[in-house]
Amino acid sequence: MPQDGSPKEVWDAEGRTVQGSISYYGSSTEKPTFHAQEHSRDNWVPDIRTVTFHDARSWKVPPRLDREGVCIAPAPTAIKNFEDREEVGAKYKGELEDILRSQLGGAKIAKIVGTRGGNMRFSQNTSRYKTGMNSQPAHFPHVDCTMRTATGLVDHPRWGIKREELKPGQRLVGYNIWRVVSEPPQDRPLATCDVRTLAWDDLVVADGVYDTGPEPWGRGEAYLVKHNPAHKWIYFSNMRPDEAMVFRMYEDHDRGFPGAAHTAFQDPSAPADAIRISVEARVYAIFDE
Repeated sequence: MPQDGSPKEVWDAEGRTVQGSISYYGSSTEKPTFHAQEHSRDNWVPDIRTVTFHDARSWKVPPRLDREGVCIAPAPTAIKNFEDREEVGAKYKGELEDILRSQLGGAKIAKIVGTRGGNMRFSQNTSRYKTGMNSQPAHFPHVDCTMRTATGLVDHPRWGIKREELKPGQRLVGYNIWRVVSEPPQDRPLATCDVRTLAWDDLVVADGVYDTGPEPWGRGEAYLVKHNPAHKWIYFSNMRPDEAMVFRMYEDHDRGFPGAAHTAFQDPSAPADAIRISVEARVYAIFDE
């Protein structure tokens, strides 16, 4: 998708901001690993930075998928309980496709595939915090997959997903569709890094480890992120369950670009009893040029 509009056009605008700390990648003596369940098992040293998070609710020109790599979308849902796997499996795929189509405008779409949906996260103020596999918000910038693990670009036998055979002129783009289930405000909002401010040199190949049950634990390759003062962080305050953040994750090999790095952060302006319960899904689209 075209990268029209320079970062300066948006980032010179006045808007609401908050300060928060995140754990960038600092160093490691081997390939870094981050554990879904217990971060004390991680083998890398964090580089903790205080950064500015820009509340896109206050922007006159909202962020876009084809510019900053993130947008907010109307996302009404018929699902009553996102913890009901049967209900999510029956209803959510079509809703995800509708959300994405609504944001892609006049793009020539050959196919949209709802690959995975319903991975829930619970912040520390909830009784469900760390009670399920990969159920806590990640407070370190990361990109969910590399080109070796991107759904649609490689086979995923575990999920029965095959690599897409792209026709000449086609391209494949992966997206994350993220929504809150709890009412606003959120104590741990999700923020994304403007893709125009993220460089390939900022990314460090790592393994996410799903550390529940007996070893060997499952792994999935992803990226951690090194600090770069050029990074610009975007979030949407007071998200509602009837809307969703949509952000880019990856593109096919020939046109590969860094996905939108993302992280949770503690919002200092949130009341002490605020919580976050959220659900994310992974979707990819094939475009005809």
